[in-house]
Amino acid sequence: MSDMDKWRAVAAATGESDRPAAERGVRLAYRRAGLAEPERIIWAGSPLAGAELAGALDDAGRSVRDRVRTHPWAEERRRVHDALGPAGWAEHWNATGARLWDTGRGLAERIRTGVVEALADRPAEAARIRMVLLDAVLGQHDAAWLAAFDGHSERLEGLAEVARHAGWWWPYERAVVVCERPTELHRDEAGRLDRGDGPALAYPDGFALYAWRGMPVPAEFLTELVSLTPRRIRDEANAELRRVMLEYYGYDRYLSESEAQPVHRDGTGVLWRIPLDGDEDIAMVEVVNSTPEPDGTYRTYWLRVPPTTRTAKQGVAWTFGLETEEYEPVRQT
Repeated sequence: MSDMDKWRAVAAATGESDRPAAERGVRLAYRRAGLAEPERIIWAGSPLAGAELAGALDDAGRSVRDRVRTHPWAEERRRVHDALGPAGWAEHWNATGARLWDTGRGLAERIRTGVVEALADRPAEAARIRMVLLDAVLGQHDAAWLAAFDGHSERLEGLAEVARHAGWWWPYERAVVVCERPTELHRDEAGRLDRGDGPALAYPDGFALYAWRGMPVPAEFLTELVSLTPRRIRDEANAELRRVMLEYYGYDRYLSESEAQPVHRDGTGVLWRIPLDGDEDIAMVEVVNSTPEPDGTYRTYWLRVPPTTRTAKQGVAWTFGLETEEYEPVRQT
């Protein structure tokens, strides 16, 4: 396994944390920062529980996140940048941290949002926790930038050791709160949180995030998906949730079962339109593959096209990045 594959696995790791290894990493990070080791290390079941615990500590002293994480990272980045030069650093970053950056940071932001939303019924608490989240070191979700320094910095070894074995953590002068890793993580091919039959991200204490192809959805919403009907989809007032319903149900199935009517047909296919209250229309072109399947049948495909599409040919041309008059296929497939 390559170094990048190892850090990709760290970012996506689920299951019980290795507490002794993570605690050794915490103590090493403090020593590398020139700090006395913390007197206590407290474990939490999720970032939500961790933030609540960290916010309730009254004898832990001040946050030392800047000394443990922010300053060492900035100084090590400057050192490696100066050693490699601007072009060398850019090449190094593109080959390491950049490959994990978008996915890792996106997941971390989603967790922050989920933590605050879990406290939505307590606005004052949500506001306080939002500030506490700023003190967190992201553990495994710092994998992107830690990958760039793997083997290049003894100073960051403690941070890397925690990341390999645990989740988020809060460093204070006399105490540290460390979170368990998730028990479940489900993502689509683009790296977005995605699951249709349960939590996309779940922690051992019950904190969980639900999402469909990256879009946050309520937990109870997913239970409805298996019993959807065209009427239920039409009646959904939330446009984003309605789009999720349509994707799950299938545009072609919705068209056939809602007794939709075609708005245009020509030699390239059939244009269908689904009008939606409070949202832009959904336009689909139905095309038939001109090459038969092994059993002699011809497969039908549905192409999502812009809502401004007026003809089937215009829609098919758009899928090839062409204007209508430019699209003259010798043979349609």
